[in-house]
Amino acid sequence: MSSTSLRILNRPIVNILNDHLVDYPTPININYMWNFGSLAGIFLGIQILTGIFLAMHYTPHVDLAFFKCRAHYEGR
Repeated sequence: MSSTSLRILNRPIVNILNDHLVDYPTPININYMWNFGSLAGIFLGIQILTGIFLAMHYTPHVDLAFFKCRAHYEGR
């Protein structure tokens, strides 16, 4: 490495980012499929939560589906 690269790596914020993103101490037997599995689990959790949220707020009637409340629909 050149001296300018070493000076940049000695800055605190860059050093923290380098330690956590580039030189992260993990076992050699962990590959990219662990990242895929954790991301798939996060996405599954998000889908379950948003599905529950959407099911709680579902309105099957076409006239009421896009109104915020019944009072607005009845003209009060």
